[in-house]
Amino acid sequence: MYGLRLWSVRHANLFESFYRVFERGYVALAPLVRRIGPERIERPVTAVERAVKGALFDCRMCGRCVLSSTGMSCPMNCAKQMRNGPCGGVRPDGHCEVKPEMRCVWVQAHEGSRRMAGGDAIMDIQKPVDRSMEGSSSWLRVMGEKAPPPPTDGALAKKAESTAK
Repeated sequence: MYGLRLWSVRHANLFESFYRVFERGYVALAPLVRRIGPERIERPVTAVERAVKGALFDCRMCGRCVLSSTGMSCPMNCAKQMRNGPCGGVRPDGHCEVKPEMRCVWVQAHEGSRRMAGGDAIMDIQKPVDRSMEGSSSWLRVMGEKAPPPPTDGALAKKAESTAK
């Protein structure tokens, strides 16, 4: 798992490009998801997300994914779960002070972000982890946040009126 995580960071630009396309696709599915009900598909979507992101990024399913801001290095893998940069205990060789066999997640994040078009996002301050979201799908959350709002009854009536003319 650790080797694949390091490979994913080395190929952060590839994952960034893929995610842009993937995100557009699943945001476009928002009206269908609204009709079905996000709560009805949360479990299967979360299972797929856990499998994919777990394998590629050693994702901890915090529910508020920041991989696109951290060079595809999951900050939840930090032994101290630092969300906004290294703790100050990074060894001179770039390894973690708590787990010396592991490279610091934030050293990896910096390296990965330099390979990404949106690499400057690593400088954005991240909110603390909301533990109530742990284990939930960040994909569904992003879909809900980025999808246009559903049309209101008034908008539907206007559309019907304009088509009738």
